Amino acid sequence: MLPAIINSDNTTLNLSSLMDNRVYYGQYSLSHWLDLILKKNIILPDYQRYFVWNQDKVITLIDTFKKQEFVPPITIGAFKDGDLNVNLILDGQQRLTSILLAYLKLYPDKKEFKSKIESLRLANENDDDMDDIEEQFDDILAWDFSNLTDKGKTREEILQNLVPGNYRASDLNVDDEFFKKTFLGFSYLVPHGGDQLAQQRFYSSVFRNINIQGERLLPQESRASLYFLNKDLAAFFEPDFITNYKVKNQSLDTSADFVRFLSLLSQYAKDTGSGRVARGYKLKMEKYYEDFVYSMVGDTASHWFKPFSELFPDRNYAPRFEQLKRNMEALEIPMSFASIIDMDVYFFGLIYKVVFGGRDINPDRKGELKAALDDAAAGFRSDYGHRKAPAALKYLRARMDASIGIFNTFMV
Repeated sequence: MLPAIINSDNTTLNLSSLMDNRVYYGQYSLSHWLDLILKKNIILPDYQRYFVWNQDKVITLIDTFKKQEFVPPITIGAFKDGDLNVNLILDGQQRLTSILLAYLKLYPDKKEFKSKIESLRLANENDDDMDDIEEQFDDILAWDFSNLTDKGKTREEILQNLVPGNYRASDLNVDDEFFKKTFLGFSYLVPHGGDQLAQQRFYSSVFRNINIQGERLLPQESRASLYFLNKDLAAFFEPDFITNYKVKNQSLDTSADFVRFLSLLSQYAKDTGSGRVARGYKLKMEKYYEDFVYSMVGDTASHWFKPFSELFPDRNYAPRFEQLKRNMEALEIPMSFASIIDMDVYFFGLIYKVVFGGRDINPDRKGELKAALDDAAAGFRSDYGHRKAPAALKYLRARMDASIGIFNTFMV
């Protein structure tokens, strides 16, 4: 029997075979797409990036529909999680969100949102109340269409529940007939079998190979597709508290890449040294990180990394992560680093000793420890070759060795 999402009077279907997996093709009216979105019959995976199209791109898409020109189809994937069947939007978030915004005659306004929050901060004398006030607003800087669909299942419900200060009016001169008579195609993927790991591998490869009118992803965003279906491990690869630490790179702030630290230190732990760390991956470090993710998700033996169950015999990593968070706060690690060199010197040793070893820093020697770390980082930065090519494996290994060596002296 075909999945429920396929049943529609607006749909034409063809079936093709992709090894043991099935792919259905068809089209829906824009009204039917809106119905699927509003009823949450199709949802965004957690790894999907936020809505990033500017208003000109939204206008261009609607004009393309009006001219009856080609618009790339949406890719939906069926995922079975126990007894729950979920339809995931693998490709097409930007297009579907634009259609929803045109239907609602809205556009999320970043400038107005920032201005509104700043004016409230200035007017509010009690900063403790600001969190409660800000919760009333949709965070337009980290926004996707779920911010709207959580407010209601119809246009009227959503508009009634909007808080002024998030959205501006945007009438693109489209009526309900336009949505009923305009169609957008789809590919509907149904992986063979219900094994979660097999489904995850399938959808990870699908997502990472999709490049239809898409926005280029950062490596961390693309890598997240490898583990997004394993809810138990998502927080292992991307703990919330780690993303608060950033490296300043000109005008761009880059969050700490926890998978990078975990993978390199996992091999360090397996080899009991840095000599072979990432050997053979010099020009393909992203593949190295992917191999680590797969070995952890599948808990499989690896030539490079310790198995997840060996690192955490009871599969409970949360206590070590809480311990890491406490140590980072006790050490008063800066939230912003001038370079990856500085971050590595602080992070490699601390993560290794706490997450892999279960140790704590000596709080009585915090000042000495920070001075030693700062001196080591300054020494590396004074080396022209190291400063210009910090990603070179010989320099990366040097930072690992130095950082772990320093922390060895200051743990209890």
